[in-house]
Amino acid sequence: MSTTPIFHDVPSAVGCECPACSAVELARDVRRLRLVRPGRGPARAPQRTVVAVAAAGSALAAAGGAQAAQGAAAAGAATLTPSALPGAAALPGAAALPGRSTPVAWTGRHARTRHSAVALDLTRTEIVARAARWVDSRVPYSRSRFHDGYRTDCSGFVSMAWGLAASAWTGNLADFAVPISKDDLAEGDILLFHNPSAPARGSHVVLFDHWANRSHTAYVGYEQAPPHTLRRTIPYGYFTHRSQYRAYRYRNLVDGDADGSSFPGADAFGPGADNPSVTSLGTMLIARGGGRFYADGPGPRWGDADAAATRAFQQAQGWEGAEADGLPGPHTWRLLVTGAGRDIPAEEPAEDFPGAEDFTPGTVGDQVLAIGQQLVAHGYAAHYRIGPTPVWTEADRRNVQDFQRAQGWHGDEADGYPGPDTWRLLFG
Repeated sequence: MSTTPIFHDVPSAVGCECPACSAVELARDVRRLRLVRPGRGPARAPQRTVVAVAAAGSALAAAGGAQAAQGAAAAGAATLTPSALPGAAALPGAAALPGRSTPVAWTGRHARTRHSAVALDLTRTEIVARAARWVDSRVPYSRSRFHDGYRTDCSGFVSMAWGLAASAWTGNLADFAVPISKDDLAEGDILLFHNPSAPARGSHVVLFDHWANRSHTAYVGYEQAPPHTLRRTIPYGYFTHRSQYRAYRYRNLVDGDADGSSFPGADAFGPGADNPSVTSLGTMLIARGGGRFYADGPGPRWGDADAAATRAFQQAQGWEGAEADGLPGPHTWRLLVTGAGRDIPAEEPAEDFPGAEDFTPGTVGDQVLAIGQQLVAHGYAAHYRIGPTPVWTEADRRNVQDFQRAQGWHGDEADGYPGPDTWRLLFG
């Protein structure tokens, strides 16, 4: 959500030792020196040097760069220009980044970059893994602070996940991507809204992970938003300005995954599926504690055992609703292939569904109080003024209905009366 300009003269902070300010101070030293050109006598350094700060940790920011400059001046025999210094790739004339015909000077007030001068070539798995690190670290949201060398706002977060040279902003992230359709969205892509008339109002970007339901009305995404980096289910394209978000894919995306974790695709799983990927899924689920679900197999034909074991694994990660529907998505597959995440617990945590007759108007019982408490725990308590209580009321029904609709259910599936699936999702 930043309005950081693309090109900017960088004022260095007094006493600041970050790579950006070190580069500026070195450039100032260069301008102060009278350069000796062989055969042409002394000459003045250029009156103005614009420093393109693109690579933290380059030799330009190191003490050795300054010593080399002083050494050349003392010798009085070599031409001393910015292009002759170590780390010259960080100066004007460096190779252009993807999507631009000219070099980009990545600067904020002073850019604290600690990464390479060019954008990285990354697989989808690598992009999402980079994003997940900030989620795990709960990096606080800020438009002025930096983490891992990137600004900790929404566009800085995506810049980090995509391995850009430094923090882009919502106004130029599309320069590093190609537009795609909604149907083509896959993990590592982004949904972007930039408001050119008022960039600070509504502009935002989210990193897409996978669809949260089969109707593609919601997705799981990573975003840098207050109070810290989040991974959550989001309505398509976002909570606000929904119709104004556009899908993009990183230009430097590498096809396939070196570790073999490329997701086979949603069509490889579910009722009617019959292929080697189903066997691979079952084998991995058994290795992660899902053996009790398989009386036979696993085999290439999708069955109830595959769905139950997949759901148990998803619930073991703390996922709920559409994220624990028993059908593997890219994130489920990635955790299984890489051995990450939590194993399936030894015992089923879910309780038996008491029966539909126990949730009718005026019914009193512990099961009513229990489901009310679970609704509160899951964040679906908007209709309670008092409660929950052991008495089934319209407030209970409306809270259950909100929960059911959040799973993407409609019609009779979201009537507000709990059935076995609602009960399992609340208590699983």
